[in-house]
Amino acid sequence: AADALITYGALVVKDSRVTEEDNGNFLDVLEDYFALPAEELKKDERPEYGYQVGVTLENTEKPKCKSDDVCLKIIEKLEASERPLDILAHGADPKCRFFWKMTETPPYKTAFPSLNMPNVVPEHFKDVWAPTLNKWGLSMKNAVEGVAEMTAVGLGLEQGAFKDAGRYGPHLLAPTASDLVKYGEKDTILAGFHSDLNFLTIHGRSRYPGLHIWARNTGKRIPVSIPPGRNLLVQAGKQLEHITGGLIKAGLHEVVVNEKTIGVIEQRRTEYPERPLIRISSTFFWHLSSDFDLEPIRDLKARADTLKEANGEEKDDYPTLKVGEQVQNELRFIALMA
Repeated sequence: AADALITYGALVVKDSRVTEEDNGNFLDVLEDYFALPAEELKKDERPEYGYQVGVTLENTEKPKCKSDDVCLKIIEKLEASERPLDILAHGADPKCRFFWKMTETPPYKTAFPSLNMPNVVPEHFKDVWAPTLNKWGLSMKNAVEGVAEMTAVGLGLEQGAFKDAGRYGPHLLAPTASDLVKYGEKDTILAGFHSDLNFLTIHGRSRYPGLHIWARNTGKRIPVSIPPGRNLLVQAGKQLEHITGGLIKAGLHEVVVNEKTIGVIEQRRTEYPERPLIRISSTFFWHLSSDFDLEPIRDLKARADTLKEANGEEKDDYPTLKVGEQVQNELRFIALMA
């Protein structure tokens, strides 16, 4: 796991506890929810909490790379045919999102209460929402914590080094939704080129293709295809990059409408004409605890510097700060927190 994350920033894992049935039930509920009128969805917004619980409506979240010089330099270095779709001509993402907390309450007073607030349960789904999301979310959480343990061992650390540091993290089951009736034209950006701010992100299979990733040093835009069955995709986030001093880089990715997306849209229209044409991403953001001191581990930082020198990469600065500060800084960058 560690080698894959260092080399590619991502890996596919197989977990016997994960079932296609649970993922399917989850996708059905989320499709039905996001088919509600916007005025109904808006009741579940919590902008006062940086949208870190409840719904985020379309055209709210902005891809960080749009205004991040480091990220824009990465795009410039790619061959034209391998670049993401043009985020500079792109406004806020047209996707919606729902954040459902999957946290363990810390036995201490956190310095970041706005990142550890109670969940929102949609009125029209109050009987099925928590059971459905908790069942699928627990499968994802167990799987990604296993990857955190494997990664720690692979980096020469104690098995529980990362899992323990994230025990009280503000973990989020975070499905995104894209209306493919409104935004189903080829080359529409659903989620602009970006990396994730958390420690590890894990994805179940979506019903619609469209996720592209860029593996470190390949310079290639790679369409993601998660094999059917008990498989999940895991990507490195910014917290993992920070604590390893850049030995593992946060995985860059985008979600767009491509030819395969359009093919599945037509297939779903024929086979499931009564179902909403909404692309749900089955995503879970696993975080380190908000009050944890985030700083590079010295031995890993030394390995990172050697690797960057060999690859001709610029060295990054990773200052010591609380995880909660890092999260709040990132949320301001993507227009989710004032």
